[in-house]
This record gives sequence, C-alpha cells and structure tokens, in this order.
Amino acid sequence: MASIQITNLSKTYPGASGPSVADINLSIRDGEFIVLVGPSGCGKSTLLRMVAGLEDITGGEIHIGDRLVNRVDPADRDIAMVFQNYALYPHMTVRENMAYGLKNRKTPAAEIEARVAEAARMLELRPYLDRKPRALSGGQRQRVAMGRAVVRQPAAFLFDEPLSNLDAKLRVSMRGEIRRLQKRLGTTSLYVTHDQLEAMTLADRLVVLNGGRIEQIGAPLDIYHRPASTFVASFIGAPAMNLLDAEIAGGTLRLGTVEIARIATAAQGPVSLGIRAEDLSIATQGLPFRLDFIEELGAQRLVHGHVEGQPLTLSLSPDIAISDQMHLAIRPGALHLFDTNTGKRLSLPESERQQIHAPA
Repeated sequence: MASIQITNLSKTYPGASGPSVADINLSIRDGEFIVLVGPSGCGKSTLLRMVAGLEDITGGEIHIGDRLVNRVDPADRDIAMVFQNYALYPHMTVRENMAYGLKNRKTPAAEIEARVAEAARMLELRPYLDRKPRALSGGQRQRVAMGRAVVRQPAAFLFDEPLSNLDAKLRVSMRGEIRRLQKRLGTTSLYVTHDQLEAMTLADRLVVLNGGRIEQIGAPLDIYHRPASTFVASFIGAPAMNLLDAEIAGGTLRLGTVEIARIATAAQGPVSLGIRAEDLSIATQGLPFRLDFIEELGAQRLVHGHVEGQPLTLSLSPDIAISDQMHLAIRPGALHLFDTNTGKRLSLPESERQQIHAPA
C-alpha cells in the first residue's frame, strides 16, 4: 500500500485548443478511497490514466509512495486497474484469468494458488473457478476482474467506471462489494465515475472535476451540504439543488417580490440562491408555489412547480397532501448563496442571517 501525490499535473493533446487536465494537485493518503466524479469530458479518466501510466503527462509530477513515476512503465508502477469492460481473456477459466498476471511475474505456483484461492473466497467466486467468462453473468465477470487486481496485492487500485455496464440493481450490490473489499484490504484506491450517487456512497473523499480542473475536494456530506460553486451544487445531489435568481437589497434577500431573509452584509445586487429539495416544506404562509407535476418514487415524492416564475423542486413524504397552489417554508440555515458571475459560494456566518420564511 502507498500514498499517491499528484502535483501541478496537466495534459494537453496535440492540436487541442486547451488542456484536458490543468494544474491538478491532489494528495491521497495511504489506504484512502478517493472518487473522481464529474460529467463526461471533464478529464477524470484522463487523470486516472496518467496515474496508471497509460497517458503521457504534459506537466507536473506523480508520486506513488516515495517514488516519482512520471517515466515508469505501467507494469512497474505497482498498481492494479479494473476497467468497465472487464478485459478478461475469453479462452481462459476464471482461475487462469486471475492467475495470469502473477504467472507473468514468475510468482511461485504455490503462492499463486494461495492468492487466487483467497481472492475467490472473498469475492464468492469459488464455484466458478473452472468456468470461462462466457458462462458468467456481468456481475460475476466484474468480480473476476476485481479478483485479478486483488491477487496482485498492489500499492493502489485504480477503477475506471467499473460498474457502468451493469444494470441498476447489480450496480447497487457491486458498490457494496467494492467498498467492503477496499475496507478489508486497506488498499489505496482511486475510482472514476460520472454517477454522483455512486461517488457519494463509495468515497472517503470526493474530487469534483469540471473542464479539466478541480472544483471541490471533500467528504461526500461536506460537499453536499456546502457546495463550493453552482456547478457542484447542481451536480452533487439527486435531485439537484434548486438554483434561483435572487437579489440582496438593503440587507434583505429577495426572490422576486418575496422577502426570504435579512442578511447583515455589504453585498448588494443579484445572487444565485440555492435550496435543497428536502429543505422545503408546506406552510400556511411563505413562498407562493404553483404545482406543475409530481414524481412518485415510493418512499418519497418529488414535487415540481414554480415560485415567482422560477422552477423549484421539493421532496415530500407520500402521505403529505398536495394542492395546485401552496406556500412553502425553508428550513433554518438551509440557504446557499452564490456569486452570479463566478458561480462561487458566498460565505455568510449563520449569525448574520435572519430567515423570514422558516417552519414554525
């Protein structure tokens, strides 16, 4: 096991108008599970492939443990990678697939047998050791790919969207398997996904990427509750945070004609107001809400409508009565303010805001 240190890392492809990855600085502690998350094209897979040695770097440094690996071949970096397409040899059995890398490294046969047996036990693959990949389900194939990585006993695991080819139910169970396995082995892990729910449930820390740059690094719940920008606020969370055009005038935060909160600040003018769907509730007075449609999700319902002409979503229990026109209250301390020009979070101490429309 080892830490990973990424310093001022960048990647620019020939003929590109700008860098695909720019000025990335990231310290991954020994045994930590880090998830790179962001939309398609944000640079997360490029970053992972540079750590793996599958992409040349344009600038910066990568250390795995105490070793600078910028010019070290992928096979010599002491990492194991799990891909989304399993990358299994179809003519080999599960046992042979898992043992293949160790045989290439001239590992003694007895040690290979012991490592494969232990990995098969952990991943519940012992009944399938003599089968070939075509006789396995998608989830079983992904467990074989994980087993092949585990037997290497590497310094770090690298996961490149390993669950994207699985159906929704299997993704949930495989997420649990990956997290349990990583905690048991204590191996440093770097995981790439575009699925923010997957990222939230797996990570010790999230790294949110946008346009090849880091938007925010932090524990999943810290990022959820204090997004650093409107991009993070809209990307992390399901449903996305409501972002509304508001204004601060004379120390009062207004949404259209409605006063939201009194704020002791010198800031004036337009702001973006963020409110999570679960931080809204039905009240006798407050924000005037007009219903558009409802999504029934079983344990909760997402209620979509408009406030002051702007779209808004709230999350409610199915047993709460809903009408076409209602008033909404905001949970105290649940307001998020962002600069309309930069999208960056505006810091306002709780002592400096007195919320008007809050539940009684």
